[in-house]
Amino acid sequence: MGIVVTDEFEVFFDSADTSRKVANLRRNPEIALVIGGTTGGDERTVQYEGVADEPAGAELQRLKELYFESFPDGRDRQARQGITYIRARPTLIRYTDFNQDPPETVELDRLELGGSA
Repeated sequence: MGIVVTDEFEVFFDSADTSRKVANLRRNPEIALVIGGTTGGDERTVQYEGVADEPAGAELQRLKELYFESFPDGRDRQARQGITYIRARPTLIRYTDFNQDPPETVELDRLELGGSA
């Protein structure tokens, strides 16, 4: 699944509205992701918790333009029937770099991310 991340740590992606993930997020917008290195031997991960929504209007356009910069084929995909866009806003982010000894961990909670408790 291709994702993009904004400067505010929003995670954005597209999906078919018939997918399990979209149905689950519509029922319960709490989202948890683990994003790891894509290179063998790279042991860095981000644990991400947040709340998902389906942006509309100017917010959707802003996010789609960012997405299309990384995934140009997304422009063609947007014409597919049932394509939907999901944005997650973080409530907790934990980055761990296991490439170091001892491992480095940095955690940002809701308050540090600009949200309320």
